[in-house]
Amino acid sequence: MTEEAKFIIEEIKESMQHAVTHLEKEFHKFRTSKATPQMLEGVKVDYYGNPTSVDKIANINTPDARTIVVQPWEKNMLNPLAKAILDANLGFNPQNNGEILRISVPPLTEERRRDIVKKARAEGEAAKVSIRNMRRNAVEEAKKLEKDGVSEDDIKTLEKEIQHITDGFIVLVDRTLEHKEKDIMTV
Repeated sequence: MTEEAKFIIEEIKESMQHAVTHLEKEFHKFRTSKATPQMLEGVKVDYYGNPTSVDKIANINTPDARTIVVQPWEKNMLNPLAKAILDANLGFNPQNNGEILRISVPPLTEERRRDIVKKARAEGEAAKVSIRNMRRNAVEEAKKLEKDGVSEDDIKTLEKEIQHITDGFIVLVDRTLEHKEKDIMTV
């Protein structure tokens, strides 16, 4: 296998791994039966005129499976934090005691669980589409090598290897999605 072909293989593996890693990060945002600090990951707070992530201006803990505690580093940020969490429409109602925000994570209803599974499947499908697009680009790169004098047999072998890698990552996405669905539907 030529150096260019090896480069294409390494590049596609790395890109596809990034797609799976992104999918796993997106799955952390989905609310399951257990409270996690990642549930507040997408929430932005107006911090002196700049939209800032909650974790940049506060400490986020989960003392138990149903509670998230947000402790801002500046007490004057309690009310803006509470407003930002409410505005994020996560279904949380933060309780302000003057020192911290305490968020009780309500148990999910069956209907809400099904909605979250639909969103998870959509994210999984988006990851698969991304992986297939990477495969298409890699195959185009492989075909360009033929113009550079690489034999047709070597190109076919490279295309088969690209397809094999793609199939492996599609299976990985399916397994990750299946695991997340099971996690979401577990009461």
